[in-house]
Amino acid sequence: MAKIDRRILKTQEALKKAIIELMSEKNFDDITLQDLSDRANISRGTFYLHYMDKYDLLDKLIETHINELRERCEAAADLDFVSGSLIWTEYLEDNYSFFSMMLASKGAPYFRNRFVDFLVEEFRNEVDVTKGKNQGLNADLTVTFVASAYVGVVEWWFSNEMPISHQALAEQLGTLLERICE
Repeated sequence: MAKIDRRILKTQEALKKAIIELMSEKNFDDITLQDLSDRANISRGTFYLHYMDKYDLLDKLIETHINELRERCEAAADLDFVSGSLIWTEYLEDNYSFFSMMLASKGAPYFRNRFVDFLVEEFRNEVDVTKGKNQGLNADLTVTFVASAYVGVVEWWFSNEMPISHQALAEQLGTLLERICE
């Protein structure tokens, strides 16, 4: 794989940081390319070397986090729900500014739906409706319930400024997932 120029990475990181900061100050629709360029200390021309528009920047930022969560899911595939949730909650905490902006305040409205869709995909193989206490339930409904509940708890955690540690959150989420999915 070709090595990416550090200047490119630095510019992209500055733009990602700028959009998160600006979204904490105003609605996404009110953010201009000039706002982004000024905050990232780059020219508008440099912005266009990296992204088509502010929607492309936000989409790539969201995609980066979803892909990272997907990789963490794959790495945690053989773990129990509590241990797997610990990997997730640590990542959520480490990226507090992004996730809190997207879930708990004026974030991009479509992020939540993308997050739920991603979780539905991840939980689809975890929920068994052919036996046990979930037997006879509709699989799509059950998986959507689990994914929506998970996102709701994460929203609560960010909206309340992380009132419990990410370890405690992981333990609670993992225990709940074990009860629902097994």
